[in-house]
Amino acid sequence: MKDSECISFLRWALPELRMRWQGFRKVRKQVCRRIAKRMQQLGIPDERAYRSYLDHHSDEWTVLDSLCRITISRFCRDRGLFDVLAQDILPELARNAARRGETVLNCWSIGCASGEEPYSIALLWEQRIHSLLPNLEMGIVATDNDPNMIRRAQDGCYGRSSLREIPGTWLDPGFFSSQKQFCVRNTVKSKVTFLEQDIRRALPEGLFHLVLCRNVVFTYFEEELQREILERIKKNMHARGVLVLGSHETLPQGATGFDPCPGARGVFLSIDQNEDPGGKREKSENGPAPPEVEVEEGHEALENEPHTE
Repeated sequence: MKDSECISFLRWALPELRMRWQGFRKVRKQVCRRIAKRMQQLGIPDERAYRSYLDHHSDEWTVLDSLCRITISRFCRDRGLFDVLAQDILPELARNAARRGETVLNCWSIGCASGEEPYSIALLWEQRIHSLLPNLEMGIVATDNDPNMIRRAQDGCYGRSSLREIPGTWLDPGFFSSQKQFCVRNTVKSKVTFLEQDIRRALPEGLFHLVLCRNVVFTYFEEELQREILERIKKNMHARGVLVLGSHETLPQGATGFDPCPGARGVFLSIDQNEDPGGKREKSENGPAPPEVEVEEGHEALENEPHTE
């Protein structure tokens, strides 16, 4: 299938899946290869014939939906964000939880793919935060709608390229070598629970202090669906919790219940419903003060350590 044919097909099909073309424009080749392979399996000659097939086989839309999953992931993706988490957000969330007598800081990683993001958070907690508050543990729930990705995440073994942004001193305490791969140690694995869930249809139980929803909902889904999912996420968050989007993502127009953290792209505080949304934010037990750190791709402040290659 030619690129122009695939673009035409995606522009037609994505709205039916409540997705938007803008999110797929730069990553379409991954999706186009899958669709071409699927058409070959079905013996369908071109995209027009595949449209007709979809019109007459409603269950094929579920298959097409699965072909549109983007699975780009690596450890500490966007190192600048992890600097902000280490230096500002997690320490303050942890202190506030400890003041309230809580014993677990709960985190939710949405669209976790093969597990690099939640394991990165678990490693960050162990290496930078836990020693400050040893009586407070971190519990991480990681969800994704792709069963193959969940199995890979639970297995927890990765090639060197997936670890290229991770601080070098995290390797030995976080991983062991196995058949030319780096496998996550059980001390890290034990902090993460993986669930096969589609954020459009299901949510994990409980309330979360930190929610990471990066490069999924607010990139690929249509705006109305974004608003619907945001409302569900908000109900699963502690008051004054932190929501993290991708560094190039924004909340949908008209979204309420969150304030942006100045100097940290894509980071938002959930607003206490009894609080004036326009009021000033001060560093207190009510929630973390907005970090004055600019998040940039490739930032290397975290422990001033070199990236592994």
